[in-house]
Amino acid sequence: MNELRSDVRSWAASIARLRRNPVLRRVLPATLVSALGDGLSLVAVAWLAVQIAPAGQAGVWTGLAVAAYALPAPLGVILLARPMRGLRASQLMAADAALRAVALGAVAILAVTGTLDPVVYVLLLAASSVLHAWGSAGAYTLIAEVLPDEQDRVTGNSLLSTFTQASFVIGPAVAGALTAVAGPGWVIGLDAASFAVLALVARSVPARQAGDGVPPAESTAGAWRTILDRPQLLGLIAVTCGFFFLYGPVEVALPIHVAHGLNGSPGLLGLYWTVFGIGATIGALGASLLRRRPPWQVVVAIIVGWGAALLPIGLTDAVLPGMIGLAVGGLIYGPFTAISTALFQSSTPPHALSRVLAARTALTTPSTALGTLVGGPVVTALGGRLTLLLSGLLTVALGLAAAAVLNLARSR
Repeated sequence: MNELRSDVRSWAASIARLRRNPVLRRVLPATLVSALGDGLSLVAVAWLAVQIAPAGQAGVWTGLAVAAYALPAPLGVILLARPMRGLRASQLMAADAALRAVALGAVAILAVTGTLDPVVYVLLLAASSVLHAWGSAGAYTLIAEVLPDEQDRVTGNSLLSTFTQASFVIGPAVAGALTAVAGPGWVIGLDAASFAVLALVARSVPARQAGDGVPPAESTAGAWRTILDRPQLLGLIAVTCGFFFLYGPVEVALPIHVAHGLNGSPGLLGLYWTVFGIGATIGALGASLLRRRPPWQVVVAIIVGWGAALLPIGLTDAVLPGMIGLAVGGLIYGPFTAISTALFQSSTPPHALSRVLAARTALTTPSTALGTLVGGPVVTALGGRLTLLLSGLLTVALGLAAAAVLNLARSR
């Protein structure tokens, strides 16, 4: 009990230091706004795809739309490495947010006017995600730049991931209601506006406040070599890719399960994501309390726990068990981003951090997108509920396999 009190006091002191930081006091609220916008699109992007898809092809086009929202990220890392690596962390955030605002704004206009074609929809979503890896890397690099203390970094990471999880609480519920009343195009328009806010705020951060580290362009070691020289980071990326790939089909299976298996509404889909977000928000906020635990044990426990949490919704059509499972799954998953990112921040030279984090995102984000693409045909063949069950079972197997490898390495 005394240890818990000490952890809580330490966490509160860390939060207070973050609030006093002039850069984070400006950027974090804008990041929260954009996260809430993305929470709206969690429902709207999939529901719009269901609406405009040709008859009998809802699963395929939903998978393509959700995947296109993330899949081009590695191309952005590979093709745009030279211009992007010369930008500061805040500039990386601004470039990503500006591109998303423009592309999603175009989707909203076409959807509202009734002229949106499925192919054009997928292409615009793909364009919006080209700089996503750099934007994500910029956010976590900014945390590392302005927070020298490792405990404060974990807290900063947890706040960023908490914003993402909190967006699942507010965003889907609001999006479900707005989609039913105004249509998904208007909801995606709000997402575009939220990224415009982040672009303006991030672009306004002065260079002298953004950190005193060596700019990414002056790095003497490439991101991939840095990762290959650190087997722990390489293993973490591999496990995360598998974890995210097995999660991918959930983003296709859940809306199809709600729309066709349960004959539900956008509001019901939003409610499923909301209960997940409540659990994930609580879990992300509590990430700092896990700092005394071996990080790899935390990672494995999260993977196994999330897979088990999918079993109720995969085994029954009853709504309540599935919602309880998603809420518990969110609680378990919540600390994952903060803990895994802290491993990268503490193990990577400062001058290479933004490029290493971009490389990590370039690998892990497409893993979810590839899982989503695979999920389309799987949902068409098996249905939404059985796809959710399969995802849960395979995720548990992945976690147990990772635990076995860790035990073997430790014994050697």
